[in-house]
Amino acid sequence: MSIRRADSLGGKAAIVGIGATEFSKDSGRSELKLAVEAVRAALDDAGLAPADVDGLVTFTMDTSPEITVAQAAGIGELSFFSRIHYGGGAACATVQQAALAVASGIADVVVCYRAFNERSGRRFGSGVQRREPTAEGAALGWNLPYGLLTPASWVAMAAQRYLHTYGLDPEVFGHVAVLDRRHAARNPAAYFHGKPITLADHAASRWIVEPLRLLDCCQETDGGQALVVTSVERARDLPRPPAVVVAAAQGAGRSQEQMTSFYRDGLTGLPETAVVARQLWRTSGLSPADIDVGILYDHFTPFVLIQLEEFGFCGPGEAGGFVAADALPLNTHGGQLGEAYLHGMNGIAEAVRQIRGTSVNQVPGAARSLVTAGTGVPTSGLVLGADG
Repeated sequence: MSIRRADSLGGKAAIVGIGATEFSKDSGRSELKLAVEAVRAALDDAGLAPADVDGLVTFTMDTSPEITVAQAAGIGELSFFSRIHYGGGAACATVQQAALAVASGIADVVVCYRAFNERSGRRFGSGVQRREPTAEGAALGWNLPYGLLTPASWVAMAAQRYLHTYGLDPEVFGHVAVLDRRHAARNPAAYFHGKPITLADHAASRWIVEPLRLLDCCQETDGGQALVVTSVERARDLPRPPAVVVAAAQGAGRSQEQMTSFYRDGLTGLPETAVVARQLWRTSGLSPADIDVGILYDHFTPFVLIQLEEFGFCGPGEAGGFVAADALPLNTHGGQLGEAYLHGMNGIAEAVRQIRGTSVNQVPGAARSLVTAGTGVPTSGLVLGADG
C-alpha cells in the first residue's frame, strides 16, 4: 500500500499553465463562464490550444460539469474526466489525478479547474441550511442541534482545545492573518491589495465564534482558477518553465469526518494532514528544511498553525512563534484570507509562480514549493519543484 511506502508518480508530470478570472464579490456572470475564462487563460499561458486538451478534473462542489466546460471552451474529445470530493480538501488532488492520467498515458493534457460565485451565489459561510439525507449528513446531525452550523463553528472547537492544551491566547492566530494580509497588500490581484493589517487590528476585529475573530476567517469570493498539467517531456517544449510534480498525496485519518471529527483521541492535530505529510516526504525524499516556500490552506488561521506542526516545521504548540519569526515564506499571494477564496486552487497557482520566479512576493531562488489543501476534511498536498 502506498500509504506505507514511496510511490512512483513524482517527476512524471508538470503544471505548465495557470489562469484565473478576477477575484470579486459579485462576478456578474455564471459559474460556467468563470470556468471557461479561467481554462482559456490557463491554456494561453501554457501556449496550448483547446484542441490539445483531452482531460478535465474538477471538484464535486462544482456546477460546471466537465463535458459542459469542454463544449463551452472549444475542447474536443475527452479520454479522462474526474471529480474530487470533500470541498477544499480536493485542491491538490485535482493535480494528483491529472498527473496520474498523464503518467499512465490515459491523457496527454489535463486541465484542472474550479469556479464558483461563492459570495454572490451560494455562501458556505451561511452555514448548513438544507441537506439531502446522506451518511455524511448523519454525521453532521450530531452537532447541528447544538448550534454548530457553520465551518467557523466547527473549527472553533479544535481551535479552543489547541489554545487550552498549549496555554496560548487567541492572539496567536493573528500572526497568520497579519502575514497573509502583508503579502496580499503587495499583490494587485488580491482583493485586499493595499490593505495590510496589524496584530492590533486582528485583536479588535469582532468575534465570529470564539476563539475565532473575523480576521481569522477566509473570504467569500467569486472567481475561477485553472491549471494545465502535461508530461515533463512535453513541458520542456512549452514557453513557461514547468513546475514539476515532485510528489502528490491524499489523506484521510482515522475517525475522519467532514470538519466535525470531534470524537478522535485528541483535537490539537490534523491526522489527515499527517497522512499527506508522511507520503509527501517519503516520496520526495525531502524534509521541511528543503522547502523554500509554503502555500498552506488558510480557510481559518488555527489550521495553518497545526499544519506547520503536522509537517514537522516546528513542534506542537510552537507554530505561532514560527510564523511570527518569518521562519518560512508562507502564502506569498496573500492566501485565502488576503487574495481570494478559491478552494485552494489559487494557492497552487502561486506555488507555480514561485517556481517560475514570477510572484509579486518572489522568494529568491525558490526551487521547491509545498502546497496543501483544505483541512478538517479528507485532504491532499503537493510538492512542486523546478525542472532539473
